[in-house]
Amino acid sequence: MTHDNAKAPRNAASPSPGADAKGRVVIVSNRLPLRMEDDGKGGLRAVRNVGGLATGLGPLHEREGNLWIGCAEGLESASRREQKRLENALTARSCRSVLLDPNDYERYYEGLSNSAVWPLFHGFPQFAMFDEDDWAAYVRVNERFRDAVLAEVRPGDAVWVQDYHLMLLPSLLREALPDAAIGFFLHIPFPDYETFRMAPWREEILRGMLGADLIGFHAYDYVRHFLSSCRRIAGVENASGTIAADGRLAHADAFPLGIDYERFRHAAHDLRIRREGKERAGEKGRAGCKTMLSVERLDYSKGIPERLLAFDAFLDRHPEWKGRVTLTLVTVPSRENVPSYRALKKRIDELVGQVNGKHATLGWTPVDYYYRALPFDRLIGLYAASDVMLVTPLRDGMNLVCKEYLACHDDGTGVLVLSEMAGAAYELHEAVLVNPFDRGATADAMLLALTMPEGEQRRRNAPMQRRLARYTSQMWASEFLGAMRDVKRRQAGLSARLLGPKPASRLVEAFKKAPRRALLLDYDGTLAPLTGDPAQASPDEELLELLRRLGEREENDVVVVSGRRRSTLEAWLGRLPVSLVAEHGAWMRALPPAAARHLAAARPSWTLLKPFETSWKDEVRAVLAEFVDRTPGSFLEEKDFSIAWHYRTCSQELAERRVIEAKNALDDLPSAQGLSLLEGSKVLEMRPQGVDKGAATKRWLRDPAFGFLLAAGDDLTDEDMFGAAPKKAWTVHVGNGPTRARFALRDSAEVRGLLRRLAEAR
Repeated sequence: MTHDNAKAPRNAASPSPGADAKGRVVIVSNRLPLRMEDDGKGGLRAVRNVGGLATGLGPLHEREGNLWIGCAEGLESASRREQKRLENALTARSCRSVLLDPNDYERYYEGLSNSAVWPLFHGFPQFAMFDEDDWAAYVRVNERFRDAVLAEVRPGDAVWVQDYHLMLLPSLLREALPDAAIGFFLHIPFPDYETFRMAPWREEILRGMLGADLIGFHAYDYVRHFLSSCRRIAGVENASGTIAADGRLAHADAFPLGIDYERFRHAAHDLRIRREGKERAGEKGRAGCKTMLSVERLDYSKGIPERLLAFDAFLDRHPEWKGRVTLTLVTVPSRENVPSYRALKKRIDELVGQVNGKHATLGWTPVDYYYRALPFDRLIGLYAASDVMLVTPLRDGMNLVCKEYLACHDDGTGVLVLSEMAGAAYELHEAVLVNPFDRGATADAMLLALTMPEGEQRRRNAPMQRRLARYTSQMWASEFLGAMRDVKRRQAGLSARLLGPKPASRLVEAFKKAPRRALLLDYDGTLAPLTGDPAQASPDEELLELLRRLGEREENDVVVVSGRRRSTLEAWLGRLPVSLVAEHGAWMRALPPAAARHLAAARPSWTLLKPFETSWKDEVRAVLAEFVDRTPGSFLEEKDFSIAWHYRTCSQELAERRVIEAKNALDDLPSAQGLSLLEGSKVLEMRPQGVDKGAATKRWLRDPAFGFLLAAGDDLTDEDMFGAAPKKAWTVHVGNGPTRARFALRDSAEVRGLLRRLAEAR
């Protein structure tokens, strides 16, 4: 059965990008796949766990050379001598233990992980307890895991971090190993933004996970929630799951965990196991009595009381089934020292007593209740002997019990009643799906399952069986690692275009040799980072000084080419010795030639590049104003010759729908002829045709006097400039994504670093 379960040294060896065919996989989880047991001789021995992560990753771990790092249950309480002996035994099993302070572990595991993250991520914020000391321990334990990984990792290794206990570890490893292949998988749901933002350490958690190259989840809904929180909390954007985080390309995707299908299928064919399972399934029933099975760990997310109440309602509605069906309820003990779990256990005990007291007859007991963990053979026997499997959690990241049950019914019989709220429902949609909060519908599903003809059972089960046989736990691990290698290849492709040390040095040398140079620089996203509120992106003193130093040199023409209004550029940059292009090229304020600048008595005036018609603005303004009203957080920016609708701070899902609607509405306007619709970074802008940065900068791009040309920008509006630039120009795209530019830089900080080198070049 599946059970849910100091700074880094800077001189650590940094693995090469991505694990190659010869590199190891280093699995990191809270617990090792082994547990310590009494060996009967006064000592301890290591025994492999069964189920869940240990089963899913077991085959991968057992491949030659791979390693697993985690805590070893029972190791902390052993004597120092015994610890040494057990450490040697673990090393022989390709495991490394992480020894932790017991108080820190208590606060990290029972505190932050299971008393804050678990309830919040499962949608039970009323049970979440946020304690600063628990958080501090969580940070310390994640740092301790980092140190343990750094002590073992080699060049070429891929590190795969598992689950919610270690959400900070990817970024801690990334800080020490910037080029390492790092994956992270969350085995529980990721909550929607409204729930996740309740966490006091929400941004730290996101930043921790974003240290990974690949972030995996069981279902796409969890991916969507994660990406939404990244954008709305951390300001990190994505395109189809590809994330630009801290100048790195990362990816988030769904990888539903499978089971060891053949192991369960073969065990279910064992005649002894099947016979014993039938005997136990019928212990509290009658000959010919059907069996519905429920197997869950004790947890409020599993919906066990709701399941019992639905069974009670079923017997009330269908008294003809009394004596003809038994619910075998297996509840595995969990966290019995936690008050809320003790209360849950008491509630389940009471409900079992109520249902049995209300409906039992002399020879029949409705609920056959076990409060214990069952050995593998006995569990398989119950799976194989049961006619119906009830898996109706209120919320579950995946839930493998339903898959294990189906694997034990490869003859096609047996009915799975599955909660819509379980991650497995996305794969097993042929099951009888129910809303576990709807007691009446769940009772109806029980009737449907009990009366379903065998032909219908086989029709439903056949595609699920094929899916489970194909997408096993080994396939899950293989697909995740394959996707991680793909991300590393994409990063390498981007790195090939990155303006690294060698091409940057060539650029600086070309700059130094040229008698005249032109630097054409976009503002937002290039010279300054993007902000949610464009008004907050005013230049800081560092940027002003950098532009002043570059612009003062007679051999340099520095041009800031922006989509902003001329009044904004004048207020921010008007006193600097730089030329300005506003509204994507509608307006220009060009400095006189460098040799004659000292003759200019006043600031240069703004010039309209050509006359533009503006009668269209009233109609466009009215349309876009409706979208402002319908899209909270968006706003209009009106310029002399264009109108822009900004939606950077809006809900991504809502904005995506509204953008499609707005584009259609604007295309249908009679006045749209002669206009062009520009889609920039979280902005739609309507402007006259013929206005673009390429046309506005041609006086520099086409002047042969400039022996050095640099054009840098970050979005679609800058592609016109790149396209108009001669082949010899140094064109630089800022960020990820397709571009005409020859080179790329990760972010505005790297742009400033390059400009700083140019300012210092002599």
